Amino acid sequence: MEVLATGVQRDERPLLEAAFAPRHQVRCLETALSADTLPLAAGYEAVSTSADSVLDAPALEALSRGGTRLVAQRSTGYNNIDLAHAERLGMTVARVARSAPYPVAEFAWSLAAALNRRLVRAASRTRDFDFRLDGLLGRDFHGRTAGVIGTGRIGTAFARIAGGFGMRLLGWDIAVSPQCQELGMEYVELDRLLRESDLVSLHVPLMPSTHHLLGARRLAELKDDVLLVNTGRSALIDPAALVDALGDGRFAGVGLDLYEEEEGVFFYDKSLEVMTDDTLARLLAFSNVLVTSRQASWTAEAVQEIAATTVRNVDDYLAGRITECTLIPTSP
Repeated sequence: MEVLATGVQRDERPLLEAAFAPRHQVRCLETALSADTLPLAAGYEAVSTSADSVLDAPALEALSRGGTRLVAQRSTGYNNIDLAHAERLGMTVARVARSAPYPVAEFAWSLAAALNRRLVRAASRTRDFDFRLDGLLGRDFHGRTAGVIGTGRIGTAFARIAGGFGMRLLGWDIAVSPQCQELGMEYVELDRLLRESDLVSLHVPLMPSTHHLLGARRLAELKDDVLLVNTGRSALIDPAALVDALGDGRFAGVGLDLYEEEEGVFFYDKSLEVMTDDTLARLLAFSNVLVTSRQASWTAEAVQEIAATTVRNVDDYLAGRITECTLIPTSP
């Protein structure tokens, strides 16, 4: 089968082509699937999309008219897909149900460490031959408290790293992780976790109950010198409330690998354009804020596993199999 893969990053392409090569042909496009690029998918029974593709009802109808029967998304999240409409059209939709937790946990810790030790500022200075230490004072992680919001596979991996640095562990989740308890984690109410933690890392899924989980009230609970990291879902933090708190001089550092209004911005070169998103522009203006564009899972190993899972999703579709990756099964 020939598969159209859209939104393919340059570093991703050779890994994706290698994964498909033994059994299928794949045509890779750098552009994501949108109203403007939908005609490119005409004639492809299977389309593999990136998380920044717009797969609303009109887009799915256009795909269906063009002959597409399978949408295989190369991500765990699928907020961008109108699943109900895909089911009405009789389309099969699959995703990457599980990805390795280590890249995201390691990246969350990298953000925390970079913020704590002022690494971006230090590197920028030394490139200008400024070797002063003024303004670069960090703090020991050892002996401080790490609050892990969401202790699933990624949160547990993050807790292991924090525990390895000798940090006290606080956790909040609807279910207790035995692995985290073995690390000495104490499960507490969210407000207490926020009040007592020196480092807070977010690893919960986005649901109605977690949308803007950290809004103005809960951000006010945090210590003024806290390190706050979000590699979970963009809408877990209210960005406007976060900007207000930062404007009041609070927080030692904030690391964000996602942003609520990132669509059409992340993954693209906007360096020659005027930034019209005032909230994002203000976030980027704070010297104690580090923003990256969904880089947490961007390792060779993770991308290879995503590509391999996508190929299996195509194979399962052809064989009529339903797996944990299947969101909408093949219609009879």
